[in-house]
Amino acid sequence: MKKCMFVLLILSLFLTGCWDRRELNELGIALAIGIDKVEDEYQVTAQVVVPSEISAKASTGRSPVTLFQAKGETVYEALRKMTKNSPRKIYPGHLRMLVIGEDLAEEGIGESLELLSRDWELRSDFYVVIAKDVTAEEILNVTTTLEAIPANKMFNTLKTSETAWAATNGIILDELITDLTNEGKEAVLTGILVTGNQEIGTSKQNVESITPEARIIYDELAVFKKDKLLGWLTEEESRGYNDITNSVKNTVSVISCPKEGKISIEIIQLKSDVKGKMNKGKPEVDVNIKVKGNVGDVECPINLSEPKTFAELEKITEKKMEDTINQTIESVQKQYESDIFGFGEAIHRSNPKEWKKIKRQWRDEGFSELSANVKVDVKLQHTGTVTNSYLEDVKEIK
Repeated sequence: MKKCMFVLLILSLFLTGCWDRRELNELGIALAIGIDKVEDEYQVTAQVVVPSEISAKASTGRSPVTLFQAKGETVYEALRKMTKNSPRKIYPGHLRMLVIGEDLAEEGIGESLELLSRDWELRSDFYVVIAKDVTAEEILNVTTTLEAIPANKMFNTLKTSETAWAATNGIILDELITDLTNEGKEAVLTGILVTGNQEIGTSKQNVESITPEARIIYDELAVFKKDKLLGWLTEEESRGYNDITNSVKNTVSVISCPKEGKISIEIIQLKSDVKGKMNKGKPEVDVNIKVKGNVGDVECPINLSEPKTFAELEKITEKKMEDTINQTIESVQKQYESDIFGFGEAIHRSNPKEWKKIKRQWRDEGFSELSANVKVDVKLQHTGTVTNSYLEDVKEIK
């Protein structure tokens, strides 16, 4: 009997429930957080769900989210100070978007990310983006169509865009911190901005018309060195970056026809292989990219039923991609001297001993003096449901 009582006593220690359990009606669920730097303080803005407005039965037609904001010497302090205004403690466990203001990014984002990497309540699968030409607060204050909750709109748009357009890239917190702490690769983040009338964008009026007065859209990639924002890539350079780093899932590239007009090439598969080496004591990389694609719309006189036509289009596509990649590497080397491509990491993998000798100078001069050999191999497979375009027949009728 005593033995049974002892076993029950031990088991009871594991049946005490969740020590940190909190009811949902005690929490303010934040789906997006924005961090700006205002003078010497962090200004933190939380986009919090209004539970009654996301319920189809209880909704009154008001905004499905509300903003809470506070300033503090640290991000942690600012989040806690929100309780002066919010009736519920802000809970970031379901965070989808972290928006960092451009001014803060230029000063350095390392300290502002420290809490978010440490907080046990946070999952690390949310996207991190940089507010371009506006504050993070202004981004979170815009109402959106199609997705009633702006944080969901931002998350789903970036998720869709990075799989269909080569100039955007969704970076989650873990990936960002890995790049920030890596000696052989610098970080990039996608930019986000507001177009149109920002004042109307904050009101319900913005979502009541077919064409919203203000929209949240994604822009090109931001270049970092250590944890500081240096500047922005162009759209073509953003494409070149994603080509090199094997980040393209599907996209469209427009090329010139052999004589006149344009053809769209759908890239359905891209595989990039970057290998580092030392050549006569100097660092060098080989960038080999294999591409599979299909012919999209054809806006020129060309006979796609001939095999030589495919070969010609493949060469044109290869030349365009190689030019874009070479121009991107040269621009980043000259303008930013920041190894966002991970070339240093490639040299480290291939020759660890030599990397130890050059890694201290890599950020200052090693990367900017590196030679890159770029080779693109394109194979076109299909032309869709027709071979040659009907446009030539239309022209003849006219």
